[in-house]
Amino acid sequence: MKQTKIVFLDAATFGDASLRRFTDAWDCETHQATKPTDVIARLAGKTIVVTNKVAINHAMLSAPQAQTLSLIVVAATGIDIIDRTAARGRNVKVCNVPGYAAQSVAQFTMALILELATYAGRYGSAVKAGEWQKSSVFSLLAYPTVELSGKQLGIIGYGSIGRAVAQMARSFGMDVAVAARSEVPDPRSEDRIPLEQLFRQVDIISLHCPLTPQTQNLVNEQSLRLMKPSAILINTARGALVDEAALIRALRERRLAAAALDVITQEPPAADHPIIVAAGELDNLLVTPHIAWSAREARERLLNEVAENISAFLNGKDRNLVGWQKSCD
Repeated sequence: MKQTKIVFLDAATFGDASLRRFTDAWDCETHQATKPTDVIARLAGKTIVVTNKVAINHAMLSAPQAQTLSLIVVAATGIDIIDRTAARGRNVKVCNVPGYAAQSVAQFTMALILELATYAGRYGSAVKAGEWQKSSVFSLLAYPTVELSGKQLGIIGYGSIGRAVAQMARSFGMDVAVAARSEVPDPRSEDRIPLEQLFRQVDIISLHCPLTPQTQNLVNEQSLRLMKPSAILINTARGALVDEAALIRALRERRLAAAALDVITQEPPAADHPIIVAAGELDNLLVTPHIAWSAREARERLLNEVAENISAFLNGKDRNLVGWQKSCD
């Protein structure tokens, strides 16, 4: 098995999860991080490349150094970082790992919803800052809290994550509405509601669809103006699903009650990224550093699935190959 040459481009994204299962079995080169300018050199002589967030584009796949490449393993579910047209033209297969982080992302989504409903974290910070100790009564009512029971959650993207979020939300007594897909006929559509209606009627919107040309800026000035002033937005999917400038305006003008984002358009962001600046200024914007997926169990599951994808390929079998992904599951 040592003849196979594999390269990991961004091993640091797996944290403290071990790569021994790969290095023991195959000729495996690992890099903690890879700049775009270094990708071509690191593809040289490799059969398989494993990437989490390092993009692989047409120029990289067309380079002479990439001629031995046969498989791109995306160590994630989202595949928008890969130029699949170029890969197909080069006869390079692309596979991913669907569903590995459904529980991790779903529970983090609920944690964001709960934080905006209860401000538990903010109240904890208030105690550390000495605010409770100064209160004239037994409690501290500095931030408004609401009950989730009876509220309606709108889910856009109803794959494994969206379904897990729906199950958890129902356990809190929430009503769940699922967005219909308008692009293709869907036999399940009678159980779903049109996007415009969903934006208008729900109390919370949570995004769980992939990033495609059809879903980019899905949440924009027009859709934000449809939402209730009391509504909140949760995004644990992809940053570019949201028009960030439009969202910041809506939050500043209080046309939207609050938003919680675990993903933004630049990751890691520059210090002057508009969302980072706004998060420091607005009390109704919560930003976390793309960690919804990162539960230890999810990372181990991810690497196990990556190894299975590689083993299947080396045994002449196709596993988790990706084609053209539809806009929302």
